[in-house]
Amino acid sequence: MPQPEPLQTGPAGRFAPSPTGEFHVGNLRTAILAWLFARTTGRRFLLRMEDLDRVRAGAEEIQLRDLAAVGLDFDGPVLRQSEHLPRYAAALDALSGRSYECYCSRKDIAAAIEASASAPNAPGASLYPGTCRDLTEAERDDARARLASAGRRPALRLRSEVRSFTVEDRLHGRCDAPVDDFILRRNDGAFAYNLVSVVDDAFTGVDQVVRGDDLLDSTGRQAYLCTLLGLPIPEYVHVPLVLNEQGQRLAKRDGAVTLADLAAQGFAPENVVAEILGSLGLPATLPAAVERFTGEIPREPWVFRGLGHSGR
Repeated sequence: MPQPEPLQTGPAGRFAPSPTGEFHVGNLRTAILAWLFARTTGRRFLLRMEDLDRVRAGAEEIQLRDLAAVGLDFDGPVLRQSEHLPRYAAALDALSGRSYECYCSRKDIAAAIEASASAPNAPGASLYPGTCRDLTEAERDDARARLASAGRRPALRLRSEVRSFTVEDRLHGRCDAPVDDFILRRNDGAFAYNLVSVVDDAFTGVDQVVRGDDLLDSTGRQAYLCTLLGLPIPEYVHVPLVLNEQGQRLAKRDGAVTLADLAAQGFAPENVVAEILGSLGLPATLPAAVERFTGEIPREPWVFRGLGHSGR
């Protein structure tokens, strides 16, 4: 696949949320970190809405409002994946000789993983075990017919030639991340996250990806896919998550964790920004933080106990 022409020249970082609702403090902390890394390394900073999956009406407007409220600025228009489907179709075509149909349901995959868990070289708890990889044409025809009779379609998976791929992460160093025969197109016809993320980053000139460290394991798949498509591998920076007091990933069910909820308690967006920056050991405003930011941040998760009560 020829390398896409970037929409704009020059390196870039990005923030790429799914428009499903309001941001919580953890989302905003990751957005602020992505902004800081981009702005202190001379990069453009882009906003991309990953709207190929679940989308809640009005969520994009709420998210844009929240990002503006905390003082983040972006270069260029908002990018929306739903507006660039031909780009992903072209990438899928370029991988046609390296992909195969998968007829498994999630239940099928879970059962196959459980059955092979004790086998030598078992692929791992979250990795596809290759059930449909080497089916005969007759077996494929039969599986395809069974799906069609149930009103379902097959997914499309990459026929990976490696089991892991080594990536360099700015915070985690050298990582051997797992690679399986991951999905390129889902059984509902939607292009899969790993494919569209890689293609979008290359097309928009993104060469720095800052995101939560819960996504570190997916990095090997994406970097490997870059090599197959002839695309550059970006710099990865996987930052620690924000946790609740029980040590679980912060979520909206944890109480006053969105800007709107915190505003109802009397806290302005600048108070939230100051708390987030304080958790990073930085001054309380974005202009001051940019002057002090070196890229070194705490490596452990931040526990959010509410404004004025947080600690690490």
